[in-house]
Amino acid sequence: MVTPRKKLLWRHPAGRWYVRKYLNGKMIYLGRIEAVEGTAEFDRQYWEIVSGKKAAAKTSWGALIDAMRETEKWANFSPRYRKDLEPVFEYLKEKIGSADVARLTQADIYDAMERNRHRVRFANYIPTAISMLSKLAIRKRWRKDNPAIDIEPLRVPKARQKPHLPWANWAVDKMRAEGEPLPLLIFEIGVGSVQRPGDWVDFQWGDYDGETLKLRQNKTDKPLHLPCTEALKAALERTKAELSVAPHPARHILTRADGSAMDYHAMARVMVRERKRLGLMAFDQHALRYRGVMELAWAGCTDDEIASYSGHTSKAMIIKYAGEARQIMRARQAAAKRK
Repeated sequence: MVTPRKKLLWRHPAGRWYVRKYLNGKMIYLGRIEAVEGTAEFDRQYWEIVSGKKAAAKTSWGALIDAMRETEKWANFSPRYRKDLEPVFEYLKEKIGSADVARLTQADIYDAMERNRHRVRFANYIPTAISMLSKLAIRKRWRKDNPAIDIEPLRVPKARQKPHLPWANWAVDKMRAEGEPLPLLIFEIGVGSVQRPGDWVDFQWGDYDGETLKLRQNKTDKPLHLPCTEALKAALERTKAELSVAPHPARHILTRADGSAMDYHAMARVMVRERKRLGLMAFDQHALRYRGVMELAWAGCTDDEIASYSGHTSKAMIIKYAGEARQIMRARQAAAKRK
């Protein structure tokens, strides 16, 4: 009897065996063979992968991810943190969802990170997710160790490290003078609330009492009450007045044309279009938070006062942008004395 040739078999330089094939000009990995080459188990795993009949292990990563989503720990994570981890969980399910949890090695994690080097933030979330899942696997006795411990994160290439440029005075003036109503509202929420863009889309009319906005930060889960700037109050009152009826407290402040809640990506598209129209592409929406920090510093606020407003858990960014604002202010004071 002639043994069928394993045409799709490929060996990684590190010695691991994979089943892969070309599809529409792209290399597709169908699975990894865990057994020792030359054994009957090796052959069985190969033909199961090729036929698509590879059975998922009862102690698989897919089962572990499902179990994690049912834990109290997962429920207690902030919505922002869960949102960051969900795409990684889906990636792991797609790549190793049927594989036995006990077989993953640290080298496998580095391989996955390397394959995602083009998206560094996502790649660095892979060991974070695996470490979290491995702790649960240890409690379930599905594995004995945590392979993600001491994994070195990828660094963003220097060529791609572009710091957010705080909005200059002329750029602020141009937006307020020529901005369309919706992007101008987004702009004022960004500067006035001094929050991250991911929080802006969560504001509802019930969070606004005519003087302050309240929220619970997605990233830190910290509750904040934020006195509105005069410009932000004017933008909110103008928006409310344009509605045909008084807005329901549960209605989102930032909405699409049909009145549905606007998500982060839709908001970002609105701002990109407006910044292009006004020639303000050098100043992105994330930098509006830093503009707010600078304005608080110009008003004479201490780092602690700024932190109580912005919700920063670390003062590093406050020191950076507030320090820059204070330098500008002191230089102007010095220039006035020099005359």
